[in-house]
Amino acid sequence: MGLVTSLVAAQTAPSPHDQSPLATISAGASAAVVPPPPNYHFPDGQTYVYGIEWHLFNAGIARVSLQAEGPEQHVIATAVSAGVVNMLYKVNDRFEAFFDPHKFCSVRVSKHNEEGSRARQSELHFDYTRGKSVLEEKNLKTGEQKHVENDIPGCVTDVVSGFYYLASLPLQNGNVNAFPINDGGKTTEVTAHVEAREQVKVPAGTFQTVRVKVEPTSGALKGKGMVWAWFTDDASHTPVQMRSKLGWGTLLFRLQRVEKP
Repeated sequence: MGLVTSLVAAQTAPSPHDQSPLATISAGASAAVVPPPPNYHFPDGQTYVYGIEWHLFNAGIARVSLQAEGPEQHVIATAVSAGVVNMLYKVNDRFEAFFDPHKFCSVRVSKHNEEGSRARQSELHFDYTRGKSVLEEKNLKTGEQKHVENDIPGCVTDVVSGFYYLASLPLQNGNVNAFPINDGGKTTEVTAHVEAREQVKVPAGTFQTVRVKVEPTSGALKGKGMVWAWFTDDASHTPVQMRSKLGWGTLLFRLQRVEKP
């Protein structure tokens, strides 16, 4: 099921066993990544820990952290299946992304996916000089390798960094934000609609939140997947809950705690 990749936007039409679930978020209106405001503070050193539910079953644990590393921001996201889901379809995913904190352009992504009987290692580099995403992927079971290049605009974000990007935006009711995401395939445009403010209760506590609906507006997933994210209604915009509605079912991510150094 690719639990990590189900937080945002997949790049190709998925089958239930091909889709990476953190894959569902971002782009549209003018479909451009906007730099964060000069006074924006990244939540460096914080780790968000989420419980994952699938049809009311405990599906696993996801952890997402951010830290400054040299001139870049480094995102690490992991997901491990548990309970009934672990018996049906074992998942152990790790996702790392680096992006430019001044422009919010993704620089490179590394993914290690163990899902069911599959195991893959992917390295993705964004070559803005050539206007290409360059993907090197290896099947760790068969040794098969592939090299894929696709056109990209002058700045893209990736499927996990895209949530930090959303958190940096004003998120006023009625706002529509659009930007491009690339996960190694064709660039997907996704639109984020700020829908409402509401109170949400999760294991980490009860929060006043801003609900944002994110959906692909171009590419193979147009009309096929949707994500709702609830950010705290304060300056930090901490994502306390996410619901990913895909063709094969719905995943619910609920914040259990925030770990700090």
